[in-house]
Amino acid sequence: MMHPDPVLTIAVASGKGGVGKTNVSVNLSVAMARQGRRVLLMDADLGLANVDVMLGLQPKANLSHVLDGSCALEEVIITGPADLRIIPAASGVSRMADLSPAEHAGLIRAFGELRAPFDVLVIDTAAGVSDSVVSFTRAAQHVLVVVCDEPASITDAYALIKVLSKDHGIQNFHILANMVRGESQGRQLYGKLARVCDQFLDVVVRYLGAVPMDEKLRSAVQQQRCVVEVAPGAASARVFDRLSRIIADWNTPDGSRGHIEFFVERLLTA
Repeated sequence: MMHPDPVLTIAVASGKGGVGKTNVSVNLSVAMARQGRRVLLMDADLGLANVDVMLGLQPKANLSHVLDGSCALEEVIITGPADLRIIPAASGVSRMADLSPAEHAGLIRAFGELRAPFDVLVIDTAAGVSDSVVSFTRAAQHVLVVVCDEPASITDAYALIKVLSKDHGIQNFHILANMVRGESQGRQLYGKLARVCDQFLDVVVRYLGAVPMDEKLRSAVQQQRCVVEVAPGAASARVFDRLSRIIADWNTPDGSRGHIEFFVERLLTA
């Protein structure tokens, strides 16, 4: 069944691990769902699944079961907070490039046959610049890069943007500063990255915002919950709520190029 409306696809990436990328993906997705958006969150860290762990969920199947034909895609989708739908990562599938032509066709068909309509697809990619990260970011309409105020995070974020721009033609990036002391530190962090990108790369990097360090956010992670659900008044939760409204209004393409199955076709043919 073809989806009647375009679907906004967003790849969330980071140069290195440990910057809170999955936490950002989960909280932004739940925040959009709480605002009435129909959101599908795909755990695209195909070797190290962690979205389900972060939310305390126990999926019985994942994308690998769809690929081997043992179940349909709709059967692996699980429901999280605020009716967020989640595709658990496929353990044991190291990268999309390893899939056979038959698996390629099957995955496209599986997404194309989804009966439930979605407004937004968020792809939580693996950290770094692996083949799967490149594939997912190339296929998405928007790339959101999460950074924190550490030299390695800034350096690796620049390296990610450099590879995606020079080798794969991606020129537009949204930057989110995470785990900062305040908005001013977030803008300073963005400024460091933007200056080096402006000097050496032909890209556009846009500042999305800054998520503050927040004890209530840390507590939510320990509870395997999302902060926008358990502490909506917390400083970090308010930021996620505001940013999710901005993201939900990002442009989507017109016509069939915006359908969710088109994202998968781009993913597998990029």
